[in-house]
Amino acid sequence: MIDPHQPDLHAAARALFDVAVKAADPARALRPHLAGLPAIKGRYIVIAVGKAACAMAEEALARLPEGPHTAIAVTNPENLRPVTGCTVLPAAHPVPDENGAKAAQAVIDLLETATADDHVLALISGGGSALLPAPVDGVTLADKAEVSRILLGAGFEITEMNLVRQHLSRLKGGGMARLAQPARLTAYILSDVIGDDLRAIASGPTVAPIGTRTQARELLQQRGVFDRMPAAVRTALQSTEPEPPAAPAENILIGSNRQSLAAVQAASGGIIISDSLTGDVENAANFIVRAILENPAGTLIFGGETTVNLKGDGKGGRNQELALRVALQAGKIPGEWVFLSGGTDGRDGPTDAAGGIVDPHTVAKIPNARALLANNDSYTALKMANALLMTGGTGTNVADVQIFLRRP
Repeated sequence: MIDPHQPDLHAAARALFDVAVKAADPARALRPHLAGLPAIKGRYIVIAVGKAACAMAEEALARLPEGPHTAIAVTNPENLRPVTGCTVLPAAHPVPDENGAKAAQAVIDLLETATADDHVLALISGGGSALLPAPVDGVTLADKAEVSRILLGAGFEITEMNLVRQHLSRLKGGGMARLAQPARLTAYILSDVIGDDLRAIASGPTVAPIGTRTQARELLQQRGVFDRMPAAVRTALQSTEPEPPAAPAENILIGSNRQSLAAVQAASGGIIISDSLTGDVENAANFIVRAILENPAGTLIFGGETTVNLKGDGKGGRNQELALRVALQAGKIPGEWVFLSGGTDGRDGPTDAAGGIVDPHTVAKIPNARALLANNDSYTALKMANALLMTGGTGTNVADVQIFLRRP
């Protein structure tokens, strides 16, 4: 057990964050599900996509029975590494790029070779939505990238974003399962979505869509961004073509944010205050500070995935901004304490930081903290205070974890 009250609270918080990441280790999560895979008449086709793709592909290939197989893994550059027996392809995240389009086409080409004698193992983890852009007819990669930018900047939650993405893609919303027919398909899914809705994780390539094309269009209209969408995207979402049918697939959840929070709790004896910290980051920060004031002793644990409504042109991410917002309320929080907010994938927004780790003295080291926050420039602010949480790519992704420690 990690002592949350050791003299170095920063080290204790970081150690507990590492516990959360380790609990989401994709190979360990996948291993028991692959025990005893039978030999088959055809091939095993392994398709891994997401920030945990390399680790999941490597584990699967080590567990396959003797016989023919082929494998592709698609991941972001931070988690890219060679995997023996597997073609590993890079793709950009969170905004899709040409590498992702090429990777998506490679996946489509492989799935189109599947026969009734084959068994497709789909290894799905967070990040897959951006990593495999396969636009529907009439929509370009640039269109899809612009959609991602608009949705990210407007504070859409992941399920809302993926509802839209599914109707602009050949692979999302069950598209992978349809392309795999007539092969058997089993998907092993590591969740980065709060509530573990399989339709939302990586935009649900092996499950039914979150909603209809009409619902996606109406959501964009309600949020006032439909008219900002590229013309081809508006046309696609106004199409009257029938929705594609669902295809059979076995979908198995193997890991989630809640499991990581439970591991932190076991390692610290702390209290899980919330496993569904979502919505606007300002509201989340206020909720956390209230929880801190209502629980004057002990270690407090939170998990989820907040959103930032961009108003400036600074650099940062939801975890960095959350940490900075809590630090700005330090005057309300008595004693010596540390607050950490980090993404379990090791990357927060378009930065090289996983998040932030702050204490009562952080803001004093940032002469213009509120102005930087107003410009969504939390990265610059926390860097001034040496308060960035830097981990590098972790090879997994189960959303975000927040840890508050206070010295008794």
